[in-house]
Amino acid sequence: MQEIQERFTDFNLRPELLRALERKGFEHPMPVQTAVLRDESLAGDDLIVQARTGSGKTLAFALPLLNEMEPGARTPRIIVLSPTRELAQQTAREFAWLGADMGVRVATLVGGLDMERQIRSLRDGASVVVGTPGRILDHLRRGTLKTDDITSVVLDEGDHMLDMGFHDEMEAILQAMDHVERTWLFSATMPPEVLSLTKLYLDAPKKISLVSDVASHSDITQKAYIIPSRKRFEGLVNVLIWENPSKSLLFCGTRAETQDIADRLCDIGFRATAIHGDMSQRERNNALSALRGGRVSILVATDVAARGLDIDAVSHVIQYGLPQNLEAFVHRSGRTGRAGHEGSNLILLTAREARQFKFMLHQSHSKLTLEWIPAPDAAEIEGQSRIRFENNIIEHALESDEFEEWARELLSREEAPVLVSGLLAKAYGDQPSGYSIREDVQFEMDREKGRRDAAQRGNGKDAARKERFKRPEMTGGVSVQFAAGRNDGWEVGPLLGAICRGAGLGREDVGNIRLRDTSAVVEISPRGASYIEARRERLEKEGLPIAAMREIKGDGERPRRTGDRAPRRENREAREPREGRESFRPRRTRDGESGGRRKFPKYKDE
Repeated sequence: MQEIQERFTDFNLRPELLRALERKGFEHPMPVQTAVLRDESLAGDDLIVQARTGSGKTLAFALPLLNEMEPGARTPRIIVLSPTRELAQQTAREFAWLGADMGVRVATLVGGLDMERQIRSLRDGASVVVGTPGRILDHLRRGTLKTDDITSVVLDEGDHMLDMGFHDEMEAILQAMDHVERTWLFSATMPPEVLSLTKLYLDAPKKISLVSDVASHSDITQKAYIIPSRKRFEGLVNVLIWENPSKSLLFCGTRAETQDIADRLCDIGFRATAIHGDMSQRERNNALSALRGGRVSILVATDVAARGLDIDAVSHVIQYGLPQNLEAFVHRSGRTGRAGHEGSNLILLTAREARQFKFMLHQSHSKLTLEWIPAPDAAEIEGQSRIRFENNIIEHALESDEFEEWARELLSREEAPVLVSGLLAKAYGDQPSGYSIREDVQFEMDREKGRRDAAQRGNGKDAARKERFKRPEMTGGVSVQFAAGRNDGWEVGPLLGAICRGAGLGREDVGNIRLRDTSAVVEISPRGASYIEARRERLEKEGLPIAAMREIKGDGERPRRTGDRAPRRENREAREPREGRESFRPRRTRDGESGGRRKFPKYKDE
């Protein structure tokens, strides 16, 4: 028996809201909207809603809250906290069109936009306030945001706000709103930090959960492509050509990498742009508009775009490299397959990263399953591109006959093979061909498998470990001193990763690393030396300014360290005892004779 799907008209909503929904073509509510609207008793209670990204959470809280608000209100009644500027602006637009017939005015309070303009929007009679925690707290402290008439507070993407370090700001805002009638929390996940916050500031909240397994998106195709570590960008290009996304989000780990990848894709003919934290708010808005309007097909982003952004018809999410954790992977993937549409989530990993990601999935007991495949090679891409091109030609031929007479005329003058080959050369010549990477991928997969097999054998553990940490020959390379060290928060592992990302190196190009309090000295292979010099600015953006470089000589000796320890005194006996301390006493043996040498603690590198 077919289930009867509910309509918005089945709920007790204001006529103004129903008209707005009708103008947008919204007829049936999504499950999370149905769950909130169905229980009218929620209007006066605190509420926790757990639902995955892209499930329609904005309307789920906007509809019932506007339904309770009197039309024409000219003081703030609803306040919504969002983790990012983009999500706040998007939520504000949703409230604006939904409440247009009720005379709802919306103030958007985010960083990067003019403060005076925001103050004017509040003075003009905003009844709904949407903003980021930092900027809303600024207005509260300035006294420009009045809280007397606020009845509802919404924490949208609460887990992400805590991840971004807004805990103190959220607490300060909630303390200032302790008089409100209801506080609602919407989130995809419920980590301990979120649960702790709800216990402090929510009063016996009702709970709605539409998430059985956050990682299980049945409407998203999940693929993991193995790419070579030395040809990561080439592997990315091959996957883009192979998948041929109509609209895609490409996630990178750092701001510098994001901009670099976008620039390199544009250089070889892809329509791509970037969005990251170093851009102004206007630049970020322009990038989003370009993707929404179809002027670009690839938006290269940091995790600033991983949550809350509502971009229609994203066909592919592409994750370039190992994510920080499984939650980051899941939230990124939620940018596609939204609102019942199908989508593809692709993650591009080296063989070593693939092993780490599989371990991450195992540790989290995730039910997520992926198809693991090597990235396509140039030969495979060529074959698929030809088939795709041929099908496109045939499709157009079946749709139109206006050129049929012209075609017959040409065939009467020229041989068919000659004519067709000329047309193909003209039309197909600009098609991207991809890169030859299959041998590199297979080599790294075999090497990783060998290491794993060796580690699993009893006697093979030491051999695998030695192979893993074997340092390459650096003769002819350079020793680079970076003006950053432990005091700047660096550890050896993150330092190595930042150098590889910033300079575009493989780990095999990096030798010994000596990490000190205020500096780090790193040996770079001859191949990597030119990359280091050419990419100084990228390394600075990673937080690694170069202080000095010098060549590693070919005599087999490492560059001598200086400044690590004080010079050794030639005559220790001539040293005078320090003031206020006992003079040196020789160690005595059991029989009372002095003898032996006093043991001093060994020096440690800073």
